[in-house]
Parts: sequence; structure tokens; C-alpha cells
Amino acid sequence: MTRLRALVVDFGGVMTDSLEVAMGSWLTAEGIDPDSYRAAMHHFLGPDADVEDNPVHALEKGELAVPHFEERVAPFLRTPDGGPVEATDLLSRMFHAFGRAEGMHDVVRRVRSAGARTALLSNSWGLDYPREEWPQLYDVTVISGEVGLRKPDPEIYHLTAERLGVDPGECVMVDDLAPNVRGAVAVGMVGVLHRSVAETVAEIEVLFGLPSR
Repeated sequence: MTRLRALVVDFGGVMTDSLEVAMGSWLTAEGIDPDSYRAAMHHFLGPDADVEDNPVHALEKGELAVPHFEERVAPFLRTPDGGPVEATDLLSRMFHAFGRAEGMHDVVRRVRSAGARTALLSNSWGLDYPREEWPQLYDVTVISGEVGLRKPDPEIYHLTAERLGVDPGECVMVDDLAPNVRGAVAVGMVGVLHRSVAETVAEIEVLFGLPSR
């Protein structure tokens, strides 16, 4: 059996509150019709999405500036009475509600203290991350907009493993989006689909032989 030597984690929805909770708070605070948001995400990320002219893909790969992305997405969003949503600073308002997942921060530190390598692998919607703790949490950070690749493209998983100095088969990848987990598994990583902090922490403890808490 291959020894697991590295833990790779996603940012939004894994190291933070869930996307569902954070987006729900934003939609409520902004007075945005949730159906319009869901329709927009399906348009850009659904199975029939245009992969050639896709503002989400372009933003994540660093090919589209944040203000231009906001101008592309805002027209799809509506207030409950059909009114428009302001495009300016849309992303900063959208992500304002994200809080820290303390249990995930703790388990990443424990994995690293036990001698394994750690990495953050994130599809970025802009590059405004709270990076102050990163040197204490991660040996490697791979941000899609900085490397011009995005999950679930296989190249970004290979790049992360290469920077960690391990084989993909020696990595565990934790992500809250199933396509990204499938992409990791396709290159040989052990995939963990994040549903809750308690479940993911327990699985990481088993995989890396950590005492349970």
C-alpha cells in the first residue's frame, strides 16, 4: 500500500464555512433572488456551459480581471422583484460572509506536525485571500489564477504534487466539489469529498494515522 505523504486542501468551502452557508448569507444580505444565482451558476458551470467563452473559467485561470468578471455576471442576478444587482465590488460582497473552519485549520496543522507535507490548491475568484497564516499551515500554495490552470484539469494536480516533492499517489486531496475530487482521483490521488468538518477531520485522521479528537 502506498504511504500517504501529503495533504492537499481546497480553500473556499473546506478551510472556510460551506459555500451553501456563505452564499446563503450573502444572498439574504444583498436581497438577491436565490433562483437567479442558481441559474447563473448553472449557466456558467453546468454541463452545457460554454467552455470557450466562460467568465468563471477565465477568472479562475487569471485571464479575466475581477471588474470585467463582475460586469459579466451581475446581469444574471436579480432582486426578488426583478431589479438589477450592482456589479461593482460584487465578489468582495459575495465572499464577505465566509468564516474560518477552525477544525480544518487544526487538522492541517496536526498533519504537518506529524511530518506530512501540506498544500493549498484553490480555484481563485480573484486573489484576495487571507494569507497571514499560510506559512504556518502549508508547505506549498497553488492558486489557479497565479498558475494559469484550474481544477479539475489534471495539470494542476500534477503541478501541486511536483511542488510538494511527492507522487500524486502519495497525496490526499480534500475538496467540497465532486468534479474536483474526481479530477484528483483521475491522476492517482486519494480523494475526500468534504461534506462537513467533523466527517473530513475523522477521515484525515484515519488516512494519516492521527489520534482522533
